[in-house]
Amino acid sequence: MKFTEEHEWLRVEDDIVVVGITEHASEQLGDIVFVELPEEGTTVGKDDEVVVIESVKAASDILAPLDGEIVEVNGPLVDDPGKINDDPQGEAWFFKIKPEDMSALDDLMSEAEYKDYIG
Repeated sequence: MKFTEEHEWLRVEDDIVVVGITEHASEQLGDIVFVELPEEGTTVGKDDEVVVIESVKAASDILAPLDGEIVEVNGPLVDDPGKINDDPQGEAWFFKIKPEDMSALDDLMSEAEYKDYIG
């Protein structure tokens, strides 16, 4: 897995990258009550706002970690956003993206680097 400074995790599955938020991020947000996912087939650029999350504490935008095309979204999260608190680094992924350039993952943090980052 790779991690961003914006507390996203990325897991590579063949030529697709699965994206969600880290356990640390879900704890910081508190109870999540709403999530808005991108449309499948949307082309996004790195740092584009692609997901909106609202919790009892705040609203947050999730940014695209890579340039690419959204190929699948986790639709059940819209009806059950609390899953993000229950399993943020597993079943509660947000979207799958087909990156324009897989080597862009090389610029992201390893799990050890991320743990140091959140200290």
